[in-house]
Amino acid sequence: MDDKIYDLIIVGGGAAGLTAAVYASRGGLDFVLLDTASSMGSQITQTDDIDNYTGYQKVNGMELVMKFYEHAKAMNAPMLNDEILEIKKVGDIFELKSSKHIYTAKTVIYCAGATHKKLEIEGETEFLGKGVGYCAVCDGFFYRNKTVVVVGGGNTAATDALYLSKICSRVILVHRRDSLRADNVLVKRLEQAQNVEFKFNSELAKICGDKKADSVVLKSGEKIDCDGVFIAVGISPRSEAVKALGVTDGGGYIVADESGKTSCGGFFAAGDVRTKALRQIITACSDGANCVDSVNKYLDER
Repeated sequence: MDDKIYDLIIVGGGAAGLTAAVYASRGGLDFVLLDTASSMGSQITQTDDIDNYTGYQKVNGMELVMKFYEHAKAMNAPMLNDEILEIKKVGDIFELKSSKHIYTAKTVIYCAGATHKKLEIEGETEFLGKGVGYCAVCDGFFYRNKTVVVVGGGNTAATDALYLSKICSRVILVHRRDSLRADNVLVKRLEQAQNVEFKFNSELAKICGDKKADSVVLKSGEKIDCDGVFIAVGISPRSEAVKALGVTDGGGYIVADESGKTSCGGFFAAGDVRTKALRQIITACSDGANCVDSVNKYLDER
């Protein structure tokens, strides 16, 4: 631990964090962005094609992240590769502990993101971005008039299946239980959709293909030919480091409003880790910008 106290520390190097870094640089804040090298850009890098980020008709996920990164670097945004393990507030100052250092700051923007829960089956990792995805809104367009499998039984899976039913010729919803756990209104809409089929009491055993996924095999042995697989069994926010601050809900998401404010003064949350209606790249960028505006107002009032 050294004597330096930053105006701001940004935790996370995805869309929200890199946007916050651009705005913090423009605002002349004394700050640093901390992220592990392996997670820079987060889930965006796992998407082959993105067609819903304004200004890009089609862009590779890694390419888009590099544009964010290059923009932040061009603004001389300071970045360090380090993983924050715990954050606590001592008086008016935040202490951020890693395995090798303790950083201190007047404010924190936490945007460590979230990870999709996985099935942990053969083919899931191998075909990620090559027929296997976790976001129907992000990637559904590429399966227009094709057959897709959706795995899950909650609101996310039901919503994904409904969205895909408007694009794809055939949607097969696979769920391990005998009925969906989604809200009744979603279930009724699914039942009314002519191109949605249900596979209850079923689980995927593996995802098959050559260069891309082209079928799935159920644990019963049944094989289903398809063009893509969307896994919607939930996501887990990366919020373990902020437990001491008492800012999370029952699901581990950081409770924050549209300005990024939390119940802990000076601590702001952005991107997929916070409570929000829509988790997309463009909304994460918006969060990052809003949080820096909130930081500036907070520091002005100190």
